Amino acid sequence: MPGLFPDDRADALSIGALYAQVHAAVAGAFPRGRGIWVRGEIQTIAEHRSGHCYIDLVDPDTSAQRERPVLKVNCWRTTWGPLKAVLSGQGITLANGMVLTLQGRVEVYAPRSQVNFVASNVDVAALLGRLAAQRAALLKALEVEGLLRRNADVPVPAVPLVVALVASPRSEGCNDFLGQLQGSGLGFKVLLAPVQVQGQRAPKAIVGGLAAAARTGADVTVLVRGGGAKADLVAFDSEVVARAVASHPVPVWTGIGHTGDQSVADVVANRAFVTPTECGQELVRRVRDWWDGRAEAAGLVAHRASEAIAHAHQRDTQARLRLGRATWHQLDRHAERLTTRAERVAGQAGRQLESAVLTVKRRAAKLGPCALAVVDKEAERVTAWRRLLVAYDVDRQLERGYTLTLDTNGLVVRSAGVLGQGDIVVTRFADGTASSVVQSTTLTQDQADGEKA
Repeated sequence: MPGLFPDDRADALSIGALYAQVHAAVAGAFPRGRGIWVRGEIQTIAEHRSGHCYIDLVDPDTSAQRERPVLKVNCWRTTWGPLKAVLSGQGITLANGMVLTLQGRVEVYAPRSQVNFVASNVDVAALLGRLAAQRAALLKALEVEGLLRRNADVPVPAVPLVVALVASPRSEGCNDFLGQLQGSGLGFKVLLAPVQVQGQRAPKAIVGGLAAAARTGADVTVLVRGGGAKADLVAFDSEVVARAVASHPVPVWTGIGHTGDQSVADVVANRAFVTPTECGQELVRRVRDWWDGRAEAAGLVAHRASEAIAHAHQRDTQARLRLGRATWHQLDRHAERLTTRAERVAGQAGRQLESAVLTVKRRAAKLGPCALAVVDKEAERVTAWRRLLVAYDVDRQLERGYTLTLDTNGLVVRSAGVLGQGDIVVTRFADGTASSVVQSTTLTQDQADGEKA
């Protein structure tokens, strides 16, 4: 009851009266009819299952953590639903660290002795401008550090059959890419690194997937996802993913599956494709072109070898015919001479007959070695032709230590003058092939003089 205690003051306010004056002061300073705009950095953001969104904003212009005042922002579900749809349509997902400009009203929540800000609108244009500026700053930083084109300069193997696939398993994008490889009939080996490709944990998951892919020793790493909302691509614009792609040790091909925009990951990748399907088709085309080139070269070598064997066989047959005719001709001549001598000897007696018999024996003894000598001579010629034929055998030359240098089209490189820096050549050995990148070429003096002329 008033007046019972000596320390009662007539001018003392009750708590309710105090808050009534605070409400009145706030209403006077911030009229409800006009919403005010505030700018702050998201410290925390939480979307309640009821559909409301609660955000803690701090002053982005104050660096000291203890001196950064916190503003509690409430965005009721009737407002948050439409605002979230607008943000998603622009590819924006609110996250900690982003700077927002919000419109709303100030109110005092007495039960918690708390000043709240009830948001009614978001300055999407300003937010897009900040995101664009952040993207441009990231690309500039990567360029200054030499990372923007680093992965693009990593050479792609001529036959990229071992593929490390960084994707969400059983997703549309993953299945589209694998379908192209499986339907090609070629011997691709796919090593899957399963990751989450959207959501707040996606950037970290993608970086981990790329690290796992780098350890597989694959020929190329493929990063794909299926189609979806623009907001689902946020992970591929993050700095951690961009740096992981740019510094990847093997070529990274992307098939992000979005036709409207190019992500930062696409920019720093070795090659970027609009869809996972196109990415798979290009891998198939590259391997099939190589196979067709090797098959054509092998067919050409086989055809030329067959022609050389047929030519050698023809010459061998002709040599045998000439050898036979020469032998029979000499036999005929000796037979004629023997007949003449026999007739002379028949008219003689005694020692002339014996002398003739001795002469015949001597002649007969010479005839056999003569014929054998002719045969041996022709045999040596046949052997020489066979050796020459063997010398033209490509596989024998490779076994002797020689090599065969081909360009990327499978054609034989016959001069250093046709090669330039950065060209890829394939060196064929007896036990396999090796791909090389030309750093420089040096011509002999005669060749250089010839080009100048």
